[in-house]
Amino acid sequence: MSKDSLKKRVLKAIDERSPEIIEIGDSIWRNPELGFKEFETAKLVESKYKEMGWTYKGKIAITGSKAYLRKKGLRPSVGIIGELDSVRCPEHPESHPITGAVHACGHNAQIASMLGAGFGLSDSGVVEELNGNVVMVTVPAEEYLELDYRNSLKEKGQLEFFGGKQEFIRLGELNDIDISLGTHSATDLEKKLSIRGSNNGFIGKLVRYIGLEAHAGGAPDKGINALNAAMLGIMGIHAQRETFKEEDTIRVHPIITKGGEIVNNVPADVRIESYVRGKTVEAIIDANKKVNRALRAGAMAVGAEVEINDMPGYMPYQHNTDLDSLLKANCAAVVGEDQVEEKGHSTGSTDLGDISCVMPTSSFGMGGVTGTGHGRTYKVVDKELEYVIPAKVLALTCVDLLYDGSVTAKKIIESFKPVIPLKEYREFMHKIVS
Repeated sequence: MSKDSLKKRVLKAIDERSPEIIEIGDSIWRNPELGFKEFETAKLVESKYKEMGWTYKGKIAITGSKAYLRKKGLRPSVGIIGELDSVRCPEHPESHPITGAVHACGHNAQIASMLGAGFGLSDSGVVEELNGNVVMVTVPAEEYLELDYRNSLKEKGQLEFFGGKQEFIRLGELNDIDISLGTHSATDLEKKLSIRGSNNGFIGKLVRYIGLEAHAGGAPDKGINALNAAMLGIMGIHAQRETFKEEDTIRVHPIITKGGEIVNNVPADVRIESYVRGKTVEAIIDANKKVNRALRAGAMAVGAEVEINDMPGYMPYQHNTDLDSLLKANCAAVVGEDQVEEKGHSTGSTDLGDISCVMPTSSFGMGGVTGTGHGRTYKVVDKELEYVIPAKVLALTCVDLLYDGSVTAKKIIESFKPVIPLKEYREFMHKIVS
């Protein structure tokens, strides 16, 4: 059967499932969960696997999973990425009343469109006529949050890295995936869909200033003020900003997560979380050295101590150009060529960058949302564009890759040169912060 005929069957199947796809996106929106805590969302996703009769593996990196649309082991294998977690923004009117979590990042749409693509390929029977496999790759914890909590999981031996896709790589759960495809909501689009672009990578930081407690009113001279040390450290970081090169797109944005114990004591235990972001690994390492120097200077100034725990963050993200071309063509086929724009570099980060270093990877952005990403004004305004249309683009791209002996997929795989060989990933990531 011709490729066009297969694509028409897939699109029809997705249209027939569109109410369910939209309900999946809405259901996850109503029940947001933070990274490595997405237990209810994982149950929902896995219930859909069961309904479809897909072979799957759960509890990967705590809450993640993989489902195979065909018999496990068929290659080449295209992984469609969906992210389980939300962000925390208690100010959002629809945030969770206890956790403050909300899907102001659009990951609920990723899960909906990932499953929607799987529904279309399976319901139509098209996946059985392709040469290879399609895998639903459902990952936790894309948002690099709650670093103290994740560090506690690490200390218990439950994690090594703080990002879900990083853990999938470490655990070998991407060893049977050859190509990865993803999506992401975007509030800054002038058109309906976007392709191409790149993202900063980063190093994650946990910082603790240790002073000496004393009565804040009666005997401050007997204490060592760790909060003053922290503030001087942050001021030192600000003094470095003019030394960051424009082309490196460095971003440093620390927050104080603990400022002391009680107001009546000199603060003796102060905690900071931060990223040091940049366009290249070399730029990130250079900026991080300057940041650490500033943090140590803050401690030295008041006689405090400082503990700096640098952790592997995410790698810079580079789209595979061949995959971009396929995505662009399919975006245009679904919404019209005049509704597809090309993006440049973003100073935000994603752990899809790590996957892009080990295998051909690309993603596209979809509109359908307004407001500020991660903010109180974020809102879904077009559910068809946010949930259903991305499912169509993903499914059509899988057909392109795996049609006719999967010649297109094989060509992309053979021409790909990894930034990090898969077997060297763990060592490489730890070296960055050593």
